[in-house]
Amino acid sequence: MAQPRVIRQRIWDSLKAVARPDTRFHLSFSEFIPDFEGVEQATDRIAALPAFAVSKLAFVTPDNSMTELRRRLIAEGKAFVMSTYNMQRGFLYMAPGIVPPDAAPFAAWLDGMEHFARPINLEELTEIGRFDLLATGASAVTKDGIRFGKGHTFFDLEWGMFTDLGLVDEKTPVAAIVHDVQVVDEQLSPSETDIQVDFIATPSRLATVERQSRRPRGIKWERLTRDEIVDTPPLKELARMRGVA
Repeated sequence: MAQPRVIRQRIWDSLKAVARPDTRFHLSFSEFIPDFEGVEQATDRIAALPAFAVSKLAFVTPDNSMTELRRRLIAEGKAFVMSTYNMQRGFLYMAPGIVPPDAAPFAAWLDGMEHFARPINLEELTEIGRFDLLATGASAVTKDGIRFGKGHTFFDLEWGMFTDLGLVDEKTPVAAIVHDVQVVDEQLSPSETDIQVDFIATPSRLATVERQSRRPRGIKWERLTRDEIVDTPPLKELARMRGVA
């Protein structure tokens, strides 16, 4: 068993004491990244960052632990993009000011995003502009900022697409919101597609990561099967844009 899988299982066992169950997946952490007790305090730490204050367009994953951050973005009238679950229907764009103030808590949930946000493809994304901040959940994250999710690498794929399109670069801040039990001491060697985060926000603290290496760029097409490309609408669109057979 690979080391990340061992760590992931250990974290899942610890999460059962602090995680908020999902309405569909309950506590099956292989299927979703959970919300948790203290997520409001962890989100406070991200909302206090200068990168949040100046953000005109953010990207936020559909993880349950991102619900509070999505609510803050909506309440402050900040535009953001969220991927749909496993990118099966691409991305959703939440324009600023379209959610009534009292509806922000509902709009931040996945069902609310479906109601208020609109689908957006990659070509349209490039017309809106660059991302000022990316935020993600994780199954676990090391103290030096190497995150790993449920094992499906969707955030890495999203980063690859965004770098290909010039929507993010080496200086774009990336933040992870996790519980303290999800921060691990182990040292992991990042793969060629792993994204190191700049900030790790937990209920108890904010850690700033000093990255020692550059982040990956683009999509590693050779690592993907034809079915993976065809069955993932944004990958299929980017493959068409780039002339990938």
